[in-house]
Amino acid sequence: MGRKVHPIGFRLKTIREWNTRWFAEGQQYTNRLHEDFKIREFIKKEMPKAGISLIEIERAPKQVQVTIHTARPGIVIGRKGTAVKDLRGALKDLTGKTVRVEVEEITQPDTNAQLIAENIAGQLERRIAHSRAMKKAAQQAMRQGAEGVRIEVSGRLGGSEMARKEKLWDGRVPRNTLRADLDFGFSEALTTYGIIGVKVWVYKGEILPRKSQIAESMDVYISE
Repeated sequence: MGRKVHPIGFRLKTIREWNTRWFAEGQQYTNRLHEDFKIREFIKKEMPKAGISLIEIERAPKQVQVTIHTARPGIVIGRKGTAVKDLRGALKDLTGKTVRVEVEEITQPDTNAQLIAENIAGQLERRIAHSRAMKKAAQQAMRQGAEGVRIEVSGRLGGSEMARKEKLWDGRVPRNTLRADLDFGFSEALTTYGIIGVKVWVYKGEILPRKSQIAESMDVYISE
């Protein structure tokens, strides 16, 4: 078995930041971590058709700020803001703290890896051929400006007796390059034959370090 490293975790503090930002120690850390899982699970369950790609959580002493990145902000906000008010109240009851909810729109959902994975999983549940769904998603992402796309599906594809894995890629996807702006998404399709997993990598170019970061690293090197 090969060693698998999560593409986002691999690039933390190099070109990416954490999706959850707070500090705690001991049992408080455990409680807050489980609370974060509950918040994300609750939002996804309440708004399954909102096209939510990412949920960021920040904490103050008695306040929780939740930022929802969605392709359909109208569903999250609701008519005259009713949906987001109800969500804020439900999260306050769940956490026992004051909750601020912010909504950010994803302008290019066709190049968002998580949304692509969920879209393909939805098509598989509707019994659309996996090869067709993968090919269409890759073409759409490349048309919208992605430099590379890689899609993997695994499971009992097409109802076959034995599970297998199929891959499709277009362009270049450098998974081992730290400065590569690589977006990753994962979803599962619950079909009559069992669960089919979908993984998507989208390469959007390189993020080069700023001159200030290079100067700081050079100062550390010289001092050593």
